[in-house]
Amino acid sequence: METSNPTVNDFSKSQYPPPEDNSEERLKPSKNTLSRRSFLGKSLAVGAGTIGAGLLASTPTAKARGGLTPGDAALLRFAAAAEILETDFWVQYNELGGVQDSEVPGGSGNPDYTEALEVLDEDMAIYIHDNTDDEFTHQNFLNAYLVSKGAAPADLEQFRTLPGSTATGSSGKLRLTNLTQLTLDTSWWTRYRSDTKNPDFGDTFPQAVPTLAVGQHTAIPRTDADTTDPNFLQAIANTAAFHFPTIEQGGNSLYPSMAQRATHVEVLRILISIGPTETMHFQTWSDKAGNAPPLTAVDPVTGVSVTFPDLANVGEDLQKSLIMPEPCPFLSRNLPPCSIIRPTETKGVAMGTLKFLTDMGLFIGQSPAFFALMNQLARAADAARHGR
Repeated sequence: METSNPTVNDFSKSQYPPPEDNSEERLKPSKNTLSRRSFLGKSLAVGAGTIGAGLLASTPTAKARGGLTPGDAALLRFAAAAEILETDFWVQYNELGGVQDSEVPGGSGNPDYTEALEVLDEDMAIYIHDNTDDEFTHQNFLNAYLVSKGAAPADLEQFRTLPGSTATGSSGKLRLTNLTQLTLDTSWWTRYRSDTKNPDFGDTFPQAVPTLAVGQHTAIPRTDADTTDPNFLQAIANTAAFHFPTIEQGGNSLYPSMAQRATHVEVLRILISIGPTETMHFQTWSDKAGNAPPLTAVDPVTGVSVTFPDLANVGEDLQKSLIMPEPCPFLSRNLPPCSIIRPTETKGVAMGTLKFLTDMGLFIGQSPAFFALMNQLARAADAARHGR
């Protein structure tokens, strides 16, 4: 979407009054912005000194007049940027496979894709719509809160340059994220079903859908041609069904990990209040992913093959009905197992999130300046410490 043609999911600094303005409108989440999760990038520091420093230089340096420490502001700004990005790809899903209404406008729906998604659950369109709406509120609230405290918001509008789907139902607007070349890590499936391992101890886990972890797969129909083969279209819908929980389990861990570094009690309250909604999203989508019909399909454009196994027959410990987190080791293997979110290790969490999203292929086509800014935001969040 282009900033010259504002839409419900556009974000610009002009939407919020300056800090001196005490209008209550600053705190109202208007659906005119974007934001969400995070990712790494080694030294794509090209331009970091200009873009990142420019944004961070406008941030108050001690306890801001609104009470935020620089660290608190960095944590919330990274969360806002992550939410902007998440909102961007959820909008794409909603345009093609969600409910079309004034609450989440933009597309007109793709009947064939919607029908393929409904194979997993007849209410998929409603769930996609509501998840999209939630992400709008997260990005809008976080940026409005930052501005209300005299801190700079996250603004990624200049990077809205990626073409999206041209299939029936898409708005055709430019995007921040790429849903057509995804490489998905589905090890969360086995991680949450293990009662002996925890990634915070360095443990690793096998993939639920190994073929999604190699090659590049599209989670939306790129053109109407992608809807002509029912088997391939179902593979696209299945890929989306696994992308949903893959993303949401990331936020599921990000918020409690960042909360451990917060100083101001209100910032802590924000992080531990938004985080559980990501957990609700994750559990919903992990349940739906288990309904993906087993199949093998070959992408007619790229030649990449994907195989979705029958998750009803993968052994007692990994069966699809196990959507409650199994108890696992926590803090020390000498303590009793505990049912928890994992991981919640806080060291390097923002850079780790950035790497996770980058490795997924979500930013294929983005500029070095984009990665430079995201690295700046992630490093600033990871540098946050309680008390400063």
